[in-house]
Amino acid sequence: MKKLSGWQNCTLLAPEIRSGAARIASAFTAAGFQLFLVGGAVRDIVSGKRPEDVDLLTTATPDEAAEIFPEIKLTGASFGVMRLKEGGTTFEIASAREERNYMDGRHPGEIRCTRDPDVDAMRRDFTINAMRLDPLSGELFDPAGGLEDLRRGIIRTVGDPEKRFKEDYLRMLRAIRFAAKTGFELEEKTFDALCKFSFLAAELAGERIRDELTRILTGKHPDRALRLLLETGLLKAVLPEAAALSGVTQPPEYHPEGDVFEHICLMFKHMAYPDPQLAWSVLLHDIGKPVTRSVEPGGRIRFFCHEERGAEMVREIAERLHFSLHDRESIARAVRNHMRMASVREMKTAKLKKLMADDNFSLELELHRLDCISCHSFMDTFVFLTDKLCCEPDSALPPRWVMGKDLVKAGVPPSPAFKTVLEETFDRQLSGEFNTPEEALIFALNQLQERK
Repeated sequence: MKKLSGWQNCTLLAPEIRSGAARIASAFTAAGFQLFLVGGAVRDIVSGKRPEDVDLLTTATPDEAAEIFPEIKLTGASFGVMRLKEGGTTFEIASAREERNYMDGRHPGEIRCTRDPDVDAMRRDFTINAMRLDPLSGELFDPAGGLEDLRRGIIRTVGDPEKRFKEDYLRMLRAIRFAAKTGFELEEKTFDALCKFSFLAAELAGERIRDELTRILTGKHPDRALRLLLETGLLKAVLPEAAALSGVTQPPEYHPEGDVFEHICLMFKHMAYPDPQLAWSVLLHDIGKPVTRSVEPGGRIRFFCHEERGAEMVREIAERLHFSLHDRESIARAVRNHMRMASVREMKTAKLKKLMADDNFSLELELHRLDCISCHSFMDTFVFLTDKLCCEPDSALPPRWVMGKDLVKAGVPPSPAFKTVLEETFDRQLSGEFNTPEEALIFALNQLQERK
């Protein structure tokens, strides 16, 4: 174990967090226990970054912690996790524990508290996450060699990588996320274990896969993460439809960047403002290409209706990964519609206005930008639409001048023709063909009369 005195970067903690953690530590120390900063906050501090929040570790049990702070709240009973508000900051505090006998690739069969914080450190996933910092003295404790791994720029598991990954399969996805986030290389034995046991990730619960992939896709360097997921076999295990994009060649005149997988990696490289819906739309927008690919006699590669098939596949994937209904439909619509942007300059005024008023438009416009800039680089449509937005910043549709109730009030009995006539009337209203609601109503009544 390494113990470094007076760690110089302890001041990187925000003052309110540093003072709050110090007050909590003082109370635990006075009661005969220890308290440390652990996890990502320590990793950030050692790397010279200011952490946004901190996790704390104590050698006290939850019952003992409650005697010191009666207001403390137990939030994870089985893992001894508590929350305490101090000086306006809410801290998450965990009791030091050891875990044994993992049975299902996630849950330890035995958990018990320990007075030895080094024992707690040795159950953690990666060495760079196993360091701890005393908020009172500034001493850094490094039982697993994380500081040296930070200096060398490698991701290495605490102890045997095969054992660590078999304990919790999600750690394999976390290894990829940390490698992408930090820019570090995966240590050789850790990488080999990832490749060897990647197939086990298929057994993870859908929501755990979804959440970890979302963190990866919206984090730093998602393009590198995707390449590592593919290389290790993890992508095939957790999202085989995406792994199938590798090697799917495209028309070089439109896609000089390469196959579908390369195209998507390039889109992620250009993604400046990631959010979950956009990230998943980027990953899945061409998901239908492998199953719709065909080659004409002259050698031309086609992907007929890949956007429609892709939208169907998105719904299947979203159900498997337990997406919310809102996210599932928004991403599926973006995938289904991602080809329609190519024809916006030929659209009639009414259709274009409806497109720009769609609540999914901003997502689809950014997807279109990334799609174009990552292949042929033809940005005319994007410029056209952004110019439209500048000229018409309020793209909301106006109220309809004619509704079904207006037709009934005029003496027309309801009929199936109402829907078609009302939509045509509204399109003409959007195109500016009527000056008043009365003109629109007369047009609708005439249309209904002609349909009799």
